[in-house]
Amino acid sequence: MKIYHQLSEFKKLNNAVVTIGTFDGVHFGHQKIIKRLCELAKSSGGESVLLTFFPHPRMIIDPENQDLKMINTINEKAEIMANLGIDHLIITPFTRDFSNLSATDYIKNILVDAIGTKKIIIGYDHRFGKDRLGNLKVLEQHASTYGYQVEEIPEQDINDVAVSSTKIRNALLEGNVALANDYLGYAFSIYGPVIKGDKIGRTIGFPTANIFVAETYKLIPSDGIYAVTVEMDLEADVRSPKSEDSNAQASTSKLPTSDIGHRTFKGMAYIGQRPTINGMTRNIEVNIFDFDREIYGQNIKMNFLEFLRYDVKFTSLEALTKQLQQDKKDTLAYFKNHP
Repeated sequence: MKIYHQLSEFKKLNNAVVTIGTFDGVHFGHQKIIKRLCELAKSSGGESVLLTFFPHPRMIIDPENQDLKMINTINEKAEIMANLGIDHLIITPFTRDFSNLSATDYIKNILVDAIGTKKIIIGYDHRFGKDRLGNLKVLEQHASTYGYQVEEIPEQDINDVAVSSTKIRNALLEGNVALANDYLGYAFSIYGPVIKGDKIGRTIGFPTANIFVAETYKLIPSDGIYAVTVEMDLEADVRSPKSEDSNAQASTSKLPTSDIGHRTFKGMAYIGQRPTINGMTRNIEVNIFDFDREIYGQNIKMNFLEFLRYDVKFTSLEALTKQLQQDKKDTLAYFKNHP
């Protein structure tokens, strides 16, 4: 899949089969549209093009509203779409000027003149152009003029289980990652570099990797404990945990050949402000099972599979440790029942 971050980077095609939308979550409903897009492109000898926007239009039209969070970062969205077989992904910067483009100009200037659209696939409720006045009817009115065909994906085909990005966001904010994953068709994830924490977890036998999420618009699930898997790329030379001592010479250890490359580990994640130690910031941490390597600065991907419990303030670190031991048992039980 080729990715374009400006429409000007894209070279007009002779037979573009196009769909348009924000596609936050790229959930089952979106995937039906994309599947049909790729099918039509293949059967007509054309190329599939997905036109999306960043930032999300609501972030520009209503900038004072900080409540809207995205299920995917733009990079996560692109990765998912690449796996769905799209030929071209155009990520158009959404600006005030762009939002004022009329539906008619949108069709002529973007879909026809810039992309070379011959077929358009849209969901039943798609709107576009200034004041969202563009819709299926407007597209059909201009079809003969510009020589393209329009196909609408009916509501019943998209909403078999009443799936929507809003329902997925609400499920995640409630901690119901299992339901969110059912709607998405894949595991919700958080991606980012491992940063240094205060290392309290390791003093009680539960060392954690703290993840930094740079994208402030990324939705973070409810505070609590989760069963997760952690993906990362491991190199042959890895610093050992002993090198954390600033007075000690940094050491390296060779990983076995079988451990090198992309690896997936089981673990339990924590999201919250760590009330037991009167924490002031919201942390995203993961205790990775059967893992003892130093990975500061390493990018890792954490896939959320099951919610275990909400965050609780304990009377002591000893009480917290006892609960974490139970949490680990519950997490291992989950993986045993979901191999």
